[in-house]
Amino acid sequence: MNNTQNLLRGGALLCSLLLTASAQAAVSAEQAAQLQTTLTPIGAERAASADGRIPAWDGGLKSQPALQSNGIPNDPFADEKPLLTIDASNYTQYQDQLSPGQIALLKRFPDSYRLPVYPTHRSVAVSDAVAQAAAGNAVNARLSNNGNGVQGFAGVVAFPIPQNGLEVLWNHITRNRNPSFSLISDSAAPQKDGSYTIMTTQQYFTRGEAVQGQTPEQARNVLYYYSHKLTAPARMVGEVVLVHETLDQVAEPRLSWVYSAGQRRVRRAPSVAYDSAGPTTAGLRTADGRDMFNGAPDRYDWQLVGKKTLYVPYNSYRLASPERSYKELILPGHVNPEATRYELHRVWEVVATLKPGMRHIYSKRHYFIDEDTWAILAADHYDNRGELWRVGEAHSFYHPAGQASALAMEVTYDLNNGRYLASGLLNEQRQPFDFSYRASISDYSPGALRSKGLR
Repeated sequence: MNNTQNLLRGGALLCSLLLTASAQAAVSAEQAAQLQTTLTPIGAERAASADGRIPAWDGGLKSQPALQSNGIPNDPFADEKPLLTIDASNYTQYQDQLSPGQIALLKRFPDSYRLPVYPTHRSVAVSDAVAQAAAGNAVNARLSNNGNGVQGFAGVVAFPIPQNGLEVLWNHITRNRNPSFSLISDSAAPQKDGSYTIMTTQQYFTRGEAVQGQTPEQARNVLYYYSHKLTAPARMVGEVVLVHETLDQVAEPRLSWVYSAGQRRVRRAPSVAYDSAGPTTAGLRTADGRDMFNGAPDRYDWQLVGKKTLYVPYNSYRLASPERSYKELILPGHVNPEATRYELHRVWEVVATLKPGMRHIYSKRHYFIDEDTWAILAADHYDNRGELWRVGEAHSFYHPAGQASALAMEVTYDLNNGRYLASGLLNEQRQPFDFSYRASISDYSPGALRSKGLR
């Protein structure tokens, strides 16, 4: 990109920020003080639920569990037994704490799908650095460009005391993840008979402020840098994707490139957004459905319904254990319920409705966001007839070494064809996480793609 293009792009972004009259006011200092008293440092309720089923937050895990052979922490709750099991025969007794998608899955697979419910543990800790960032954002961060960007934001958790649905969504997008790490994980999209091919991806993630050697211009509107390369199966080895995730993707769309080993060239990939489907998804997940939701929120109106208690996947250490093989986990129709764990947690409920004149394969999206991490844990996606079509779940666990919640598996179920995509699998990788990874700006340059993609 030449200097003229840089100036034009920078000018367009600056004008967009300056002309935003609808920027939301940050909370007052008095409100922000709740982060030290009634709220956790990132905005969850500290107190237990009235019935005691959700305990008070007391700082998260007190000690770091020993690591298993694949680097995943031992399950600190391995000795617990389910309090109850929800299945197609009894779900009506618990439907107030179930999402529409969970109910639909119970009906779709009445003989095999179930939710084993365990005692609730608020295991997620908050580091001093994360607490300080959230406290600063509480009084400084504001929505900009009609909610499509954030100004006055630094670090993580843009709106620890959110005032609307967009701010809750931005908390998911800006939630705490280790500042820089690499990850090797697997994915599978089984056929109806249960047969599948494992796809392996080497991923790199670095928040904008953690990248070394970048200029102020390069850092100006970048939330994080991300790249991945496919290392299996053999026919797909060598494809590399690079993304510069921008903070305001309407003013400045995300920058993305793809290197194809077959064509041996790097090309821009502006279509890696919204409802496009990637080569490793079998058409079961949209580009903006990765990580439950990512990218620009501009095509939807975001309604904050409020808080509710829901049975959600949580503390999913067992699901990532090296003692469980993919053959054991990946079953026809759905993931093996014996390896899953659900707990009762408070979640923020947000409904996204497609704006008039906007295009997307989903007309409505229903999200449930964990109060302790700001991660979307459950998502329901509706087609253009208003029918529930796909259901997403994020099974995660707190990783003390990374000082953040990590993914054991992300699943997207298609209710119509009975298939699903399971991604982020760790069980058969020897050491999937590397939290010591450090990156320079050159590591995330388009020129680096070719060397990464060499077979």
